[in-house]
Amino acid sequence: MKRLATAFCLLLASQAVFAAEFVSVAEPATLYDANSLKAKKLYVATRYLPLEQLVVLSGWVKARDATGKVFWIEKRNISSKRYVVVTAREAIVRQSWSSGAPLAFRAERQVGLEWLGNVGGWVQVRHQDGSTGYVNGADVWGE
Repeated sequence: MKRLATAFCLLLASQAVFAAEFVSVAEPATLYDANSLKAKKLYVATRYLPLEQLVVLSGWVKARDATGKVFWIEKRNISSKRYVVVTAREAIVRQSWSSGAPLAFRAERQVGLEWLGNVGGWVQVRHQDGSTGYVNGADVWGE
């Protein structure tokens, strides 16, 4: 009986594990406190704002932003093109994924960078000006 209970607990735990799916705002969009155009409008999200999808319904996505705020956004305003936002005071973006690599550029807090991929704790990014490089994953959110 004890083995059965342990196996059941392990099964439940494995079901709770999932990878976060990140998306971004395609164009400036209103965020709501419920999945209805009649719901309370919370604020307007800027283009490229990274979001973590929590629930997807027909026409609506429940999402979380880097500050932990949860809200609803119309699905038509979501893009699968991913961005990250700098959460550190300043992110050092390197030419390769090593803390000893030469500097590519610096990005200040709240700057959005296009997500290009993850490599060993580093995130490959592209700045709006076209510069690319690698930033420590601890300095950004949305990856």
